[in-house]
Amino acid sequence: MNSTTSTVSPTETPGTAPDLLYSEAEDDLRAAVRSLLTDRADVPAALVRAEAGDPYDSGLWTALAGGIGAAGLLIPEKLGGQGASHREAAVVLEELGRYVTPAPFLTGAVAATETLLACDTDSAAVADLLESLATGGRVAVLAVPLATAPDESLPTGTGPVAGVAEAARADILLVLRDDGLYAVGTEEPGVAVEPLTPLDLTRPLATVTVDPGAGTRIAGPATAGAAVRRGLLAGAGLLASEQLGVAEWCLEETVRHTRERHQFNRPIGSFQALKHRMAQLWLQVVSARAAARNAADALATGSPDAPLAVAVAQAYAGRVAVHAAEECVQLHGGTGMTWEHPAHLYLKRAKADEIALGTPGHHKQTLARLTNLPAPR
Repeated sequence: MNSTTSTVSPTETPGTAPDLLYSEAEDDLRAAVRSLLTDRADVPAALVRAEAGDPYDSGLWTALAGGIGAAGLLIPEKLGGQGASHREAAVVLEELGRYVTPAPFLTGAVAATETLLACDTDSAAVADLLESLATGGRVAVLAVPLATAPDESLPTGTGPVAGVAEAARADILLVLRDDGLYAVGTEEPGVAVEPLTPLDLTRPLATVTVDPGAGTRIAGPATAGAAVRRGLLAGAGLLASEQLGVAEWCLEETVRHTRERHQFNRPIGSFQALKHRMAQLWLQVVSARAAARNAADALATGSPDAPLAVAVAQAYAGRVAVHAAEECVQLHGGTGMTWEHPAHLYLKRAKADEIALGTPGHHKQTLARLTNLPAPR
């Protein structure tokens, strides 16, 4: 297995002021996705499916991808998509994070789609693939480890690639080789997808092996590496919105529980020590929202500061989500420690997300490089 080197470079041109607020259209999209997930995303049922080895609800994905059009949000209208931006995709991810929804939206509708959009969309192979992804009828994922940061070395060649997220749900694998980017059907001969045991049961991982002759080349070597990096950058930036959704649910659920749970004839949330803990967590969640919205806006507007905004969001949001999930488990007391309560699903999603697409430590190193500041030790 070989590797390519980083092409993400520092930015020197200041961008315009970011818009961190939600538009009316984004609020409407959130309401539609939340309504769907409230009706269809049954967390206990997802846990049962996850224990059986298949956490996906195909009906839910059909409704989300085709009914609401989430699968084609980033795809231009001329290719059958919604022609929306990363800001709308971020809103969808916030809601998916709130329900720890097992759905290939981040890996398929964001990272893989963004990679394809960086290729020649006038070519029939790329255009046809994007049109099929826009309907949600097919799902594509990048055949790179989930932990890969946008500026890290990328796996090329034909060796097995471990830790590929949601490959088991994919119809198409986007495989980077020395001579370009290939679209490989998971049903083709010579393709093997071996499930792994993930920490986060709602986002399965697998080891992918693809024979050298499999697939159709959709981009040459001059385009392929940069396209995959663009996909990873968009994925990392919008992952912060999913982490925000996880953190918001954990905070809200913890506040609700501490209002209802009584000890010494008082709600436990009335004790000063717990008030301070939840107030501190609220401040962190609000800051994470600003960082996530800044990253989404920078990606949507094509800002030259997008790599910087993504590094900031990923350096911060992941740890906030983990802290919120840990507080949720602890402040639920014994209830939070049980398998039946969903708190452990949120903690596992938060921990898995923390190392996905680059750890907070890696993004701090990237941030230091982009701003010419000393890196943290």
